[in-house]
Amino acid sequence: MRKASVKRTTKETDVEVAVNLDGTGASSIATGIGFLDHMLDLLARHSRIDLTVKAKGDLHIDHHHTTEDVGIALGQAVKQALGDMKGITRYADVHVPMDEALTRIALDISGRPFLVFKVEFGRAKIGPFDTELVQEWFQAFAVNAALTLHVATLYGSNDHHIAESCFKGLARALRAAVAIDPKAANEVPSTKGTLGN
Repeated sequence: MRKASVKRTTKETDVEVAVNLDGTGASSIATGIGFLDHMLDLLARHSRIDLTVKAKGDLHIDHHHTTEDVGIALGQAVKQALGDMKGITRYADVHVPMDEALTRIALDISGRPFLVFKVEFGRAKIGPFDTELVQEWFQAFAVNAALTLHVATLYGSNDHHIAESCFKGLARALRAAVAIDPKAANEVPSTKGTLGN
């Protein structure tokens, strides 16, 4: 089983994350931020990655530090769980509709962290959650998981739907990219013979 746990403690947050890449999508999420909890639950369910997240942060200031640090810790856990990356499919892309919104996700488990994020929100907030923090979370996750990740919402008008299509799209792409290719189960999918170094 490809599993990992990460604990990240700073003066701003205390975050514990555990992942099982070969799970069923079970989740236990408690960040103190309702909207983020909802997005991470979707991520677990649709990726079939078991996910536990416990976070305490300086929410009396805002949601920024907790959102970013959860992304950092989760990215680190996914990278650790991937290990030497033998047999992974590596590449995946998907289009995910959420009612009127449509988002395209393409990712490469490359070891070269890079995020392209072409998503526009119409409002500054979804409830109490700052919409700009969606990109902050994706940036933290992509860099720490060492993914090349492209996120583009092609169209949409409801900000909740736009954000949800981004997280669901990432989930479905991760599900495909971390899957073991039975035809190459003992091979690292790179001409270099290594990924992530």
